[in-house]
Amino acid sequence: MKFFNYLFIIFISLTTSVKADLNKKLINQLEIGGKLIFIRHAYAPGSGDPYNFNLNDCSTQRNLNDKGRKQAQNIGKFFKKNKIKIDKVLSSEWCRCKDTAKIAFNKFSTKNFLNSFYSLKFAKNKNKQVKELRDYIKKFDSKKNLILITHYVLISEVLGYAPSSGEIVISDKNFNKIGSVEINF
Repeated sequence: MKFFNYLFIIFISLTTSVKADLNKKLINQLEIGGKLIFIRHAYAPGSGDPYNFNLNDCSTQRNLNDKGRKQAQNIGKFFKKNKIKIDKVLSSEWCRCKDTAKIAFNKFSTKNFLNSFYSLKFAKNKNKQVKELRDYIKKFDSKKNLILITHYVLISEVLGYAPSSGEIVISDKNFNKIGSVEINF
């Protein structure tokens, strides 16, 4: 039994240092700039939106809870701690994305191409939104990074990656995933 405990401790030590090295490499990439930083909105319990969803009324939407607000604060702290250069912060028009942006970064603007197309009500917008996002990125020319606060469906569509709530996913301007960082509550 002692032998297995010893192996477990070695395994944890090795994976922790590997994770730290990966995070350092990712931070180095962000220091270079010109990256797309997709952030899935912070934790908002449930999935999808309520039946009576209204884009202009946050009380009808799935919103951040206390854990989600704490996670959004931690997202902002991650960027400040690592001194990551940001050109601008763009958000979906959904309240949970705008709240994540406001709590984490304070200044942001909204773009409807970052909106969710999860529900049948918005599914018809998917191709148009993805095209508009790609067109916007083609014109994006900055030495700093672009933050895009959006939804699971958009990130998985353009990056082929399934992010957790509040996860930061970094890609190049060709939408090639470079890495990701999970932010806790």
